[in-house]
Amino acid sequence: MNKESNCPLNYTMNLIGTKWKPLVLFHLLEGGLRSGILQKKIPGISNKMFTQTVRDLEKDGLISRKVYPVVPPKVEYTLSARGKSLEDILKRLDAWGLDDCKR
Repeated sequence: MNKESNCPLNYTMNLIGTKWKPLVLFHLLEGGLRSGILQKKIPGISNKMFTQTVRDLEKDGLISRKVYPVVPPKVEYTLSARGKSLEDILKRLDAWGLDDCKR
């Protein structure tokens, strides 16, 4: 935690609190995914936002990016250990949303 965000919730929301980050993290709970497949699992995300989101998550140590030296280029994203630590939170958010949208 840095000095500007001494509130743990504020710290967490700064890491995962955008529209797209939780969705990327949630889909990676299934295991590593190629870039194109991951992006297709997130309807409405533009190429620009997808790229920005995965770069931010990688910079924050929540996901790992592996580039394979093949043509065409193959990029695969996986959750890091730090990202995997969010599994319970992400699954509970998903369950809450499923329950709440039934009301």
